[in-house]
Amino acid sequence: MNIILLGPPGAGKGTQASHICENFYIPQISTGDMLRVAVKKESPLGIAAKKVMDSGRLVSDEVIIGLVKERINAPDCINGFIFDGFPRTVVQADALKKEDVKIDYVIEIQLPDEDIVVRISGRRTHLASGRTYHIKFNPPAVSGKDDQTGEDLIHRADDFEDIVRERLGIYHEQTQPLVDYYSEENEENISSTKFIAISGVGSPNEVSDRILTALKS
Repeated sequence: MNIILLGPPGAGKGTQASHICENFYIPQISTGDMLRVAVKKESPLGIAAKKVMDSGRLVSDEVIIGLVKERINAPDCINGFIFDGFPRTVVQADALKKEDVKIDYVIEIQLPDEDIVVRISGRRTHLASGRTYHIKFNPPAVSGKDDQTGEDLIHRADDFEDIVRERLGIYHEQTQPLVDYYSEENEENISSTKFIAISGVGSPNEVSDRILTALKS
C-alpha cells in the first residue's frame, strides 16, 4: 500500500502517519531524512545534493525523484510506504508518474483554517522537555507553568496567529493544486490512484478511525 498524506499544518499528519505505519507495517518516508542519509553515505545522488545545499540552492526535482526511487526499493518498503511532505508540487507528482512510481491512495486531511489557527496558536511549550500544552484543550495545572517542573512555558514564534495564517496561505497556494490534481484524476478515472478526503475535526483517535476505515474498505 503506497500512500501520500496531505494536509495543512496543524492537521495532525505526523500522528496519523504513525497510526497508518503501525497498522499496515509500512515506513514513513521523509525527503529530508532521505537527503541526510544520502549525504552521509556519500552516494552519487547524495554528493550531488550536498553541492546544491552547500550553495544555498534548492535540490532539484530530478535529484529528489532519484532519491525517492532508491528509497522505495529498500527491503522495508516491500509492503508499501507513506510519503511525508512529498510530493509538494504538481511537477513532482507528474515526475512520480513518469517514473512509474505507483501510488494507491492520496489522503487529504481537511480542517477549516480557523480550527487550525485555534489549535496552533493556543500551544504552549516547555522547552527543556518538549512537553506541550494547549490553553484551551490541554491547559497546565498552573497557567503558564510546566506541570512537572513548574518552569515557564513559552509561546513559540511559529505558533503566533499571524505566522500560522501565513503558513496556511503558503500551504493553500502550493498544495491546493496538488489536491486538485489527484482528486480530478480520481473523478475522471485517469489513474488507479484513489483520492480520499478525511475530516480532521475531532480527536486524533477519531480521525485515525476514519482513515483506517477508509483504507481497510
